[in-house]
Order: sequence, then C-alpha cells, then structure tokens
Amino acid sequence: MIPFNVPYVPDISKQYVLEALESNHQQGDGPFTAKASKMVSDLVGGGHVLLTPSCTHALEMASMLANLGPEDEVILPSYTFTSAATAVTKFGATPVFVDIEMRTKGIDVNQVREAITSKTKAISWVNYAGEVPDIEGLQSLAEEFNLILIEDNAHGLGGTYKGKPLGSFGDFATQSFHATKNIQCGEGGALVINNSKFIERAEIIREKGTDRSKFVRGEVQKYQWVDLGSSYLLAESLAAILLGQLESFLEIQESRSRICRKFMKIEKPLDSLSNTNAANLVAHMFYIQLLSEKDALFFKENMRAQEVLVSTHYEPLSQSKFAKNSLLGSAIAENSYKTARGLVRLPVWFGMSDVESDRIAEEASLLLHIISERDNK
Repeated sequence: MIPFNVPYVPDISKQYVLEALESNHQQGDGPFTAKASKMVSDLVGGGHVLLTPSCTHALEMASMLANLGPEDEVILPSYTFTSAATAVTKFGATPVFVDIEMRTKGIDVNQVREAITSKTKAISWVNYAGEVPDIEGLQSLAEEFNLILIEDNAHGLGGTYKGKPLGSFGDFATQSFHATKNIQCGEGGALVINNSKFIERAEIIREKGTDRSKFVRGEVQKYQWVDLGSSYLLAESLAAILLGQLESFLEIQESRSRICRKFMKIEKPLDSLSNTNAANLVAHMFYIQLLSEKDALFFKENMRAQEVLVSTHYEPLSQSKFAKNSLLGSAIAENSYKTARGLVRLPVWFGMSDVESDRIAEEASLLLHIISERDNK
C-alpha cells in the first residue's frame, strides 16, 4: 500500500531534539526557536515570525490583533480549512463566505467586493496548493475600505508570486508545520507579521497577555499582565525538529517537485484541472479536478483497490452544519461545491521511490482514461 502521506524527519532533527531535551531550556523561545524563526522569515520575505503550536493558533492571534468582536465581519472563501472560520467565530465575529475561482481555487475577488459592508473588518484567504488569487485586487480592496488582510499560507511556504514570496502579502500571514506539510514538526505553526505596528502587541498576546518578551530582553525589571492573550509558544523540542526540517528545505522541495513534475505528465481528460503550481518550489500537493462526485469516488475507490491511497479535501464551510445552524451569511459558492465534489489528491511525500511514483502515475492515467471514455458515451 502506498500511503497518502509519510512525514519526513531528517537525522539532523533527531539530533537537535536530543540537544533540546538535554538542555535547560525546553519551554518556548529558546535557541532552536530563534534559528527556525529566522529561517522561516527568510522564506516569507522578512516578516517578523512568531512560532506557534499550530496554524490555527496563528490565525487566532491574527484575529486578536485585528481586534475582532461581535460587531465585525470577516470575508473568507467557502472552500478553506475550518480553522480560518473558527479563528473568527472564537471572538464573536461573523465569517462571511464567498466563492473561489475554479482555476486557482483562490478567493473570488469580485464576490469579496460585493460582500463588503460597514461591518467588514478583514479579508482572509488561503493560497490553496501554493496558488494565489487576485492579490492586487485584494490589496486594492483593503486600501479602499481600510481592511486588514490575513494570508493563510499553510500550503505555500517557499512559493512566490511575481517574484515576491508567498506569506508576504497580508498584514498577517500564517504557516502550518502539521505532519501533512512539506516542513513539519508534527503539530506547529507560525504567525508572520508584515505590518510592524502589530509586532509589540503580538508578542504580548503570545505570552499570556504579559510583557514577558520585554523582560527577557532586559527592557523591563518585571513582567506583568498588560493585555488579552493566551499561551501561543511552540515547545523548544518541536522547534528543534522544525529547524532540522528547514535546514533540509531544498532537499525536501526537490524530492516533492520531482514527483509533481512526473504527475504533471499524466494524461488527463480535457475538462479536468490539475495544480498548475505543483511543479515549482511549493510542491505541497498534487490534485486532479474531476467533473463529478461520482467520478471522484470511482477514482478514489479504484486507486485504493490498486493499493494507492488518495484523498479528497475540504467541504464548503458555507454548507457545514455549524454555518447553517448559526445562520452565517454567504454568497453563491458554486465553484466551491464543484471543487469539493470532484477534487482528488495524489500522494506526494519526501522519499517516495521512482517505482512508487511511476505506479501512481500509471494507475491514475488508466483510471482517468476509463472515466473519460465512460463520461463521453
């Protein structure tokens, strides 16, 4: 059986973990955190990086920094991970769902404009599979209506748009280091702050609402409770795993990109879509967009019969039980529904052999040919 994902842990990560466990600094913000944060910052264009226990926690910090409350609305795509929405509802604000573009799977900027009201405070989007939506359009709307931009870059570490790193476009960007990501430490994330006016408060929120960061730097004699906050630091042993991964970044990306380049050659039906950004440095996932849920189920079941595990992805948040029960607003999200019904992801992970990737490509090509023939009858 070829699994859908195999988390990679380089030997250097194991060495660093032992060093962390044998040290006197096992809580957050130690030397491994400092080095890993610097490397993440270099990959996302120089923003101020704060490591967190997950991307979800980073999104929650962004919501707190945006001062979201019960009178506020945040526009986000229906086709995204639940954390983007729960980070909004956690503070009483209302997520307003809009549709995505079919090609990029990115938020539809035209619907964003239509969804803006006097209550709108922020726009949140995901760089799905390392692709980007209309970034210039989002930035223009943010400037016109004085909105905060939250860039969920969980899929996009190392990617670029017009020569500029992904993770550098929002006031805040978030990263995920979950076990399913290219760079992972089991559970982990980062908040990237690209607007310097938020840095000081972000440090306070992350340190349980205290100015402990100033105390550690010797800027105050004692630290105290000064603002809202929670415990959003990543443990030093996890930062040690992460540092080893980041030091292996080019090796990991080249391995995954090689697999994606092979999958790009799979002969697909004319009406299907695949991740056009998969062969570049992002290489987070490779998906194929089929025309129907029936086709996707056929593909998934028959790949499994050939001992290859593939996966679907998000369900539209606007159609979730919580959204319907809470009467959350949304625009028509037809592309989100089509995507959810027909998208399948192939296995992509570091260390996959040529024999395994060839087998995946051959089985996928055969099934896609069968689906195309069947649908055209």
